[in-house]
Amino acid sequence: MSQTVDRALSILPLLAEGPANLEQVAGHLGVHKSTALRLLRTLHEHGLVHRRPDQRYRLGSRLFALAQQAMENLDVREVAQPHLLELNRRTGHTVHLAVREENDVAYDVTYIDKVDSRYPVRMYSRIGKPVAITVAAVAKLLLADLPEAERRAVAGRLEYRRYTARSTPNATAFLAELAKVREQGWATDFGGHEESINCVAAPITGVDARVIAALSLSAPNVVVSAEQLLTLLPHVRRAAADISAEYAGRPRGGEPQPV
Repeated sequence: MSQTVDRALSILPLLAEGPANLEQVAGHLGVHKSTALRLLRTLHEHGLVHRRPDQRYRLGSRLFALAQQAMENLDVREVAQPHLLELNRRTGHTVHLAVREENDVAYDVTYIDKVDSRYPVRMYSRIGKPVAITVAAVAKLLLADLPEAERRAVAGRLEYRRYTARSTPNATAFLAELAKVREQGWATDFGGHEESINCVAAPITGVDARVIAALSLSAPNVVVSAEQLLTLLPHVRRAAADISAEYAGRPRGGEPQPV
């Protein structure tokens, strides 16, 4: 680890004990105040520390958000796993679990779990691999939950690749699709990424009813048509609702709610 990174990271445990001023930070690191200030400014730019009006520094909200996101991503996979296996057992098709992660431009949506189809024709998706964000059903659910201003900002920054003739062509169409998904509470991808692959998906919500993950069921046309796959949507929504209830400590039952 470089000395600069080591020093910057050493500031965080100090601030975890309580706010500290520049002189205290410099003394803790054993460096000149100008060096400590450069490190604090870098951490501040990333939201990891915050400068108070009294010129003391405390841990930033971004740090808590990252910790919360990491906890949710790990926890939801553990809670979801038996439900993914059961949905796969009942339908025979590929089941994915995906989460939203921030990146330098906007967001990535990444698979964090997968149960393969029992049919000979398999999908080549991989755990840890980002999805095609402008067409994937799981991505639509995770982005549809963002506040309107943020949805528009994200849509304006995305690149709209034409994977197939059914791919989302531009930001206007993408925002319209997100509005539809937000209203109905589920999403589809019928040949938008690969002509032969169809997918239906439902949201998983956390303790504050915000979408923290998305669950999908996917199958190739040679196994089941898009119309036939859509008839399995109630199973997907019920599995997602059960995961949400277990994760958030809510009683099970009732109809799944819109995003």
